Amino acid sequence: MIGAMIRHALAPVWPPAAGALGIPRTLGTGATGVAITFDDGPHPEGTPQILEVLASHGARATFFVIGEQVVRRPALLRRILEQGHAIALHGYRHRLQLRLSAAELRDDLERGLAAIEDAAGIRPTHHRPPYGVYSPAGLQAARSRGLVPLLWSAWGKDWRKFTTPERIARRATAGVSAGGVILLHDADFYSARGSHERTAAALPQILRTLSARKVGTVQTV
Repeated sequence: MIGAMIRHALAPVWPPAAGALGIPRTLGTGATGVAITFDDGPHPEGTPQILEVLASHGARATFFVIGEQVVRRPALLRRILEQGHAIALHGYRHRLQLRLSAAELRDDLERGLAAIEDAAGIRPTHHRPPYGVYSPAGLQAARSRGLVPLLWSAWGKDWRKFTTPERIARRATAGVSAGGVILLHDADFYSARGSHERTAAALPQILRTLSARKVGTVQTV
């Protein structure tokens, strides 16, 4: 049991652990583009800023939303969809799965799905847990509800207090190729205050870099 927990905890940062658990980090074989994903929203300031940048570049993204934030801002969730982006589930609350019971995990998933369905009338197909860490029970619960787990192959580490847009852009695009999944955040609810502003500032450079590398269109998962 301890070994299983360690593998689950390492999956976001050690590709072999994710592979052993069957948790994808990329879009898979045959993908022709890159997916940019945003966790933790919708946020009243960060999400509109991100949407504006994406629109100006003709790019599409996937937003892994938190249910309690959807309940507070259902119109913003609908705005994401209206602008051609995809919605996925990040949980109802932003809690580490390893600290939750199986019953708590099931309840969190159900409440998160219900929040999205109530706000926009859709049921997401993909799921990513807070911190990218599944527990064995959490992974089973997600799969039993037909949700596809998805981690990431590159991240900007944009939640950090003392990072910069330049560092975020450099990290997010390091080694990215077609099929890659980039992790960013459009909210600062669970990270350094104002971090979403640095992400929005980094996003144009990220999109320009991807275009220059000709790795394909920025698409949804």
